[in-house]
Amino acid sequence: MNVRIATSNDIPVIREIAYATWPLAYGSILSREQLEYMLELIYSVPSLEEQFSHHHHFFIFEKDKQPVGFASCNAVESHNRWKLQKLYVLPDTQKSGAGKALLERVITTAKEHMATELILNVNRNNPAYTYYLKNGFEVIETVDIPIGSGFYMNDYVMRRKL
Repeated sequence: MNVRIATSNDIPVIREIAYATWPLAYGSILSREQLEYMLELIYSVPSLEEQFSHHHHFFIFEKDKQPVGFASCNAVESHNRWKLQKLYVLPDTQKSGAGKALLERVITTAKEHMATELILNVNRNNPAYTYYLKNGFEVIETVDIPIGSGFYMNDYVMRRKL
């Protein structure tokens, strides 16, 4: 098992994992229309290229040299606050330590850039919420974020002090 730095050459891999995990993660939470809208908004090739060009750090988790998960993070507001933007692991690899390894890599990267806290948004109905609680995050805000086409992200903003 290995966590490596992703490059823009990994965009097809990131898209493949996102499209494999999102329907399972959000299928009972979001409408099919919102799920498809958000996948295109966040994981289209131009969107991912823009994220890479705006200093998002992406990591790929490999098991037996096969990509099975990814995470991304970046500095927000100030360089003391970083945000975990994404963390997804293929369903058949969950509970294997892949998510934990990706989270630890994000935390290490944030600390290397002198961050004092790591924040994230998680859908209020996503079971991952409890995963983040178990990993030292606390809820600091409840938000409803308009994302276009009449859709909203109904999230908790969570924070972990580093």
